[in-house]
This record gives sequence, C-alpha cells and structure tokens, in this order.
Amino acid sequence: MRVLLQLRPSPDVVAAVADPAVSTTAADVADALPGVVLDPSFAPVVAPRPVPAAGGDPLSLHQPLVFSFADDEASVLVRGEISDDEASTRITLLPALRREVVGIFADPVIQPGLTCGGTPPVGDWHDVERLLGVPDLAAEGLDGSGVALAVLDTGVNRAHVARHLGRDVILDVERSWKPDGVTGRAGEFPVDHGTMCAFDALIAAPRASIIDIPVLLSRRPGGSALDGLLSDAVAAFAHLRTVLEAQPAASRSLVVSNSWGSFSPEWDFPAGHPGNYSDNPAHPFNLIVSSLERSGADVLFAAGNCGRDCPDGRCAYPDRPITGANSHGSVLSVAGVDTRGERVGYSSQGPGRLVARKPDVCAYTHFSGSRAFGDDEPDSGTSAACPVAAGLVAAVRTRWPAARLSPAQLRTLLRRTADDRSDVGFDHDHGYGVVDPLGVLASLRRRAGRVP
Repeated sequence: MRVLLQLRPSPDVVAAVADPAVSTTAADVADALPGVVLDPSFAPVVAPRPVPAAGGDPLSLHQPLVFSFADDEASVLVRGEISDDEASTRITLLPALRREVVGIFADPVIQPGLTCGGTPPVGDWHDVERLLGVPDLAAEGLDGSGVALAVLDTGVNRAHVARHLGRDVILDVERSWKPDGVTGRAGEFPVDHGTMCAFDALIAAPRASIIDIPVLLSRRPGGSALDGLLSDAVAAFAHLRTVLEAQPAASRSLVVSNSWGSFSPEWDFPAGHPGNYSDNPAHPFNLIVSSLERSGADVLFAAGNCGRDCPDGRCAYPDRPITGANSHGSVLSVAGVDTRGERVGYSSQGPGRLVARKPDVCAYTHFSGSRAFGDDEPDSGTSAACPVAAGLVAAVRTRWPAARLSPAQLRTLLRRTADDRSDVGFDHDHGYGVVDPLGVLASLRRRAGRVP
C-alpha cells in the first residue's frame, strides 16, 4: 500500500526541504527504512506543527491554533510503499525502530466529482451569471482583478475556456505547478474536468488569474485516467503556500478550488486508526489545509456527489460521505442546486466526518456552460458548484483581501447571508442555504461604513 511517512529529521534537513532553491529527495531525508520503498519521484514536503495558544491543550486540534514551520518544530513528509501483507506490522513497529518516524498515514486515491448523468442541463451559464449578480459585483469593482485563483484538478485548456466565455482568460503560468511525471504545459491540457472548473470559476470573477494545478493527472499503478493521490495534493498545497507568502501581506488573496475527494475507504486506513485520512483532523493534509487557511487562503471543496437520491457509482462510504478535507472546518464545503434553486439529487448530505455541520452552502450546478464534455452535456456535480462559489469568493477578494476580511470571516459572511432553504436554519441538505451575492454586497457595504 502507498503511504505518507512523517519524519522528524535534523533542523538543517528541514531547512533544506523548506528552501525552494535547494533540491532535496526522500533519500536526503531518510536512510533506508525497513520494509519501506521510498518514492524518489515525490519531493519531500515540510509539514507544520500545530501550536495552541498559551495554556491550551497541546494534544487537542479543536481549539485556536497557529502553525509553526520553524526548523526545530516542523516535520517532513515523504511518500513510499509498504507491502500489503506486512502493512500492519510495519506501521506498528517502524516508529519504535526508527525514532525519526513520527507518523504513517494513508495516501488515498483522489478523484474528480463527476455525476450520474442522463438528465439535460437546467438553464445556462448566463442564468448563473444573473443569479450571481455579476453586473452588481462588477459595478462595485469586484471582478477578480489581481486575485490568484488556483484550480486543482485535471488541468485547464485556456483556449477552450476563452472561446466559450467569449473573452480572454488570464493564466498565471509562472505560479502554476504540476506533480512529477505529469506532462503538458499550464493552460494547454486536454479539455476535461479541470477546464469545466476554470470556466465556472470565471463566471463571477472574469479577471481572476488562474493558477493551473493538474493534481489529478498524476498516475498510480492500475489507476484511471482521472485520479491522483492525496500526496500530490499535499505537494500542491505546499507550493501554494509559497505563492501566498510571496504576496504582500496587505493585499494577500488566494482562492483554492478543489472539485475532488476520496470516494471509498478502500484506500484509507479505518476510522480511528492514527493513519486514517477520512475522519482524522491530525492527518498531515488536513493540518496543511488548516495552515494555508490560517495564512490567508480561501479554500473551497466540493461536498461530493454521494447524495441519497442519485449517488455516484463510486460512492462506497455507507454513511456520512463528506470526508476528510471536504468536511474540514477551515474550508467552505459546497453543495449543489440547479438554476431553479432546487437541490440536485447527487449532492452529498452531511453530517461531515471532520466537522458535523457540512456542507456550508450551496452554489449553482447542472447548467449548460463550458461544453467540456460535449455541447449537450451540463457542467454538473458539486464539481461545478464549488468553482462557481470560488469565483464569487475571488470577486469579493478584489477589494477585500485577507488582511481586511479573513477567510474565516468571509466564510461566516457567506453562511450568514445565504438564502435559507429550510425551516430550521442549517440543514444537512443545503447547509446554511444558497449563496446570495446581493446579500454579501449589502453586508460588505455596511462593513465599509457606506450603508447605515
């Protein structure tokens, strides 16, 4: 089985891994580990140490935290394989045999959230544009200008997006990134799921700068053409941290759209196992998500397409299908409604596995838009709803950077202004309701002191 190994080497090794000017390999971090075949293609990644406030419980993640990347506190992640027959024994014994090994974690397969097809689109992307109040956003100068919008998916085809949007697409080639072994150039990948996501994000934020991260194009033995490994997302988020920290603190803005997740427990350790991902806030990726959000990034995840009415055929969790980072407390988990405001049957219901109150909000999906899958196929799934919401967030960030409105404050604003679709406020079908851009605008005006 493929795993992520968390190591605590000497501080000088941590410093070398953290330095983008220094090239390091797994062999630089760890000597031969008994029973483990290290993956030389995976560049080591620094993992932060969560630190509670003074007097806080050092063993609890359910409290305000800061994240230390100090050389003497951070750890390093490498990727490797352990024989399935020996996995249980190795995972138990290795930390005892080698003191630098502090954790062994699942590296599950991650896949895009397509949907159960067969139904025609409901409306088109111009309907979504109207429902998102794009002219009103533009009148406020909220069009995504200067905002970095990372699309972690199967890669973007810039020409296709520009042709179907009818306008130029700003692509940030310099800050785009791809996993080792993925061929192709930023903005020139085949038209597929990632192209749909980029199109949908640009509906509300047409001047945002797309950062193309084809994390789902990495391959595993026996895998499909559209999946990767969670370790590739770990590396991608490490890259995005360097992007975020290079921005001036006063104008920092990075929106990260993730229309993928782990559909099956087959590739994970069982819930309760210390290496588990789906239910474990201490998994390195879940901690890295927290640290990126804490540094000023808005992180959005699709809620998934395992809704009880029309689940995707890959859904294998018997209940609570919003798992891992898709249910993280520091992300906006996005469910789906069509352009009539009706919940689509495949949209996953909560409670979430890391945080019970998931999804957070709904955004629009199942409309005719990018034509990434053919002229008659809708942009569908919570895969479309997530970038639609990410575009709205990017639009807000045009004039409201993280220094002015933190990611946590913006999530609260989106939840508080959402159009409630139940009689009880929050519910596990819709979260707090459907995003309401005009409500967001009104709240921002009040916050700026322009409306009594």
